[in-house]
Amino acid sequence: MNWNTYYRGTGTAAGDVRLPPPPPWRTFPRASAAEVFHPPEGLVDAVNAALCLRRPLLITGPPGSGKSTVIEQVAAELGLGQVLRWHITSRSTLADALYRYDALGRIHAQRLQHELARARPEAVQVVDDVAEFLRLGPLGTALLPSSRPRALLIDEIDKADLDLPGDLLDVLERGEYRIAELQREGRDIAEISGWDGEGGYRVEKGRVQCTEFPFIVMTSNEEQELPSPFLRRCVRYEMPPPTVELLGEVVRAHLGMDGESEPAKTLIDSFVTRVGAGERVAVDQLLGTLHILRGVPEANVGERKRLEKLLMKALGSA
Repeated sequence: MNWNTYYRGTGTAAGDVRLPPPPPWRTFPRASAAEVFHPPEGLVDAVNAALCLRRPLLITGPPGSGKSTVIEQVAAELGLGQVLRWHITSRSTLADALYRYDALGRIHAQRLQHELARARPEAVQVVDDVAEFLRLGPLGTALLPSSRPRALLIDEIDKADLDLPGDLLDVLERGEYRIAELQREGRDIAEISGWDGEGGYRVEKGRVQCTEFPFIVMTSNEEQELPSPFLRRCVRYEMPPPTVELLGEVVRAHLGMDGESEPAKTLIDSFVTRVGAGERVAVDQLLGTLHILRGVPEANVGERKRLEKLLMKALGSA
């Protein structure tokens, strides 16, 4: 089967077309990248420093350089459980990352219960539990008391509103937060579901205090400068430019291909040259291109060049 036997652009039913197997990193449920990640020089020291100092690890570098993958490997090696993930946008707030309160859902539930109670007063007992309408966010879950630290990824912190790093800094310094709705209603004990899908986390008097500071990895594409007080409290690491040797290892780990064979060698050399010239291309583009080219071994030179041009566009270009 060659490249042109899937979609042909004719609008005519092609029968039982079987797509090829997906790349290993695009199978679902997603497999962990812990076993195939190769940390660049200095990253192991940065991780261990962050672990020992109980400080967040801030990793900077271009998109697709593997910044967010390291936390999966650390969580797997140290048995930190499921990685909690907080993906930052310009609308992200600290409050949402700590917990979320569904006030409208509670009002609707109260109204429904009262309507049922009026219709069947002998059979319906009105119960109003604020805890049912609270759910901890990724940061709020990571700060729960535990015997081992949780792993939390704060992805693309540089996309945040300017106030967020400062707000986040205060919570990370104290390792605690309060749930105002529980304190306002005088709840001594409440059980709340967490961001990880687990339920029944016990919260006393509306206060959450960590006992083991979580292992936090924050990533940044350096789209905006972060404040100095925030940087001072992080262990910082910058992803180095990719080398031919490192990319060869990545290709072998993900695809089982020899980095010295064609077309891997040509593409790797071109990738390193382009990055050195300031172009923004991602490692997953390289892997995806090699995966497809491996699946069409009969493709002629023109077709290969066309696929490379399609899949290896610089980030930010149309």
